Amino acid sequence: MCALNPLKEKAIVFLATGGLIGYAPKAPGTFGSLSALPLCLGLALLPWKTATLLIVALTLVSVWISGAAATLLGEKDPKSVVIDEIWGMAIALTGLPFTFPVVFFGFLGFRFFDILKPFPIRWIDKKLSGGWGIMLDDVLAGIFTNILIRAGMYLFF
Repeated sequence: MCALNPLKEKAIVFLATGGLIGYAPKAPGTFGSLSALPLCLGLALLPWKTATLLIVALTLVSVWISGAAATLLGEKDPKSVVIDEIWGMAIALTGLPFTFPVVFFGFLGFRFFDILKPFPIRWIDKKLSGGWGIMLDDVLAGIFTNILIRAGMYLFF
């Protein structure tokens, strides 16, 4: 990566850390996931296809941002980088009603998959590096959560 000016470096770190939320002294990933909820509400107000296209586009941009931030911070997957949790949470709730039960179980499900990393999430996390390694495990955690909530809604409602 070529050298960036200090303002661009600060902007990258600011975005990657979710507006510095990633510097929370405890559970930065949890705080990053919670910080995604206003974004998720905004996305829920959009047509499903528009929200999905926006999430895909911004997730791809976040691959670059998270990779650049990791390089700037000198770590493979810095705990302070929570942009992956933000978009993972958005994916977990995409196309679902923004109601308390859905958001509650979406948050719990996403944190479950993000922390425990069942196969293939852990495999992806270990095999990929850079921005893709940072982002893709959370994307999968969000997809798994979304599928689980949809299955639960189908079975119980």
